[in-house]
Amino acid sequence: MKVPKRPMAGIILAAGMSTRFGTTKQLAEVGGKHLLESVLDAALSSCLDRVVVVLGHRAEEISNTLKDHDSRDRLQILINPDYQEGMSRSLRFGIDHIRKLFPSAMILLGDQPLIDANLIDHLVYRFRSSQKDICLPVCQGRRGHPVIFSRRFYKAIMSVEGDIGARDILSKNPDHILTVDISNSQIFLDVDTPADVEALKSQLV
Repeated sequence: MKVPKRPMAGIILAAGMSTRFGTTKQLAEVGGKHLLESVLDAALSSCLDRVVVVLGHRAEEISNTLKDHDSRDRLQILINPDYQEGMSRSLRFGIDHIRKLFPSAMILLGDQPLIDANLIDHLVYRFRSSQKDICLPVCQGRRGHPVIFSRRFYKAIMSVEGDIGARDILSKNPDHILTVDISNSQIFLDVDTPADVEALKSQLV
C-alpha cells in the first residue's frame, strides 16, 4: 500500500552533551550564527511543513538563543528529558511527537551548519517523486544527512536504541532507499571539536 508523503516535518536533533567539544557545541559561532541556528534557518527557509528542534543538554540556555524564531508558526522546540540515553532517544522523542500528523519526516543534525534550504527542498522533491520510503544524499559514495523516512518506518524508529540513530534501519532496508547524488561533500561536514569550528571558519572567509 502506498504511504502518503505530505505533509512533512523536519526534526533537528540538537540534544547532545558536546562531550568532545568541551562547551555547548550548539552555541558555537560560525559566520555570525550559532551552529544550531544555521541549521534551523535552513529548515525554516525550506518547504518543510513543520520544524521541530529536539533539545536536551543545557536546553534552557540554547532555547533562549532561538527566541527570535519563536514567532514562526512552523517551529516547535521540544526538550527531551532522557537525552543522556543517546541520539536514538532524541530521534524517538521527535518521531513520537509528529507521527500522528505527519506521514513523513526529515531528520537533520544540529551540528551540520552547511546544510541549506536548496538541499532540503531537492531531497523533499526527489522523495515525493519516488516510490521509496527512505531518501538520503550521497556524495562520492558517502551517505549523509538529512535523511527522510515515510511513516512506514516510524515503528522501527521507535525501537532504535543507543547513539547510532537509525543506521541499522538503513542497513536492513536497502531496497526502500532512494539515494540522491550531490556534488558538494562539504554539506556533510559536522562539527565535533573546536578545531572543526576553526577549520569551518577558514572555509567561510
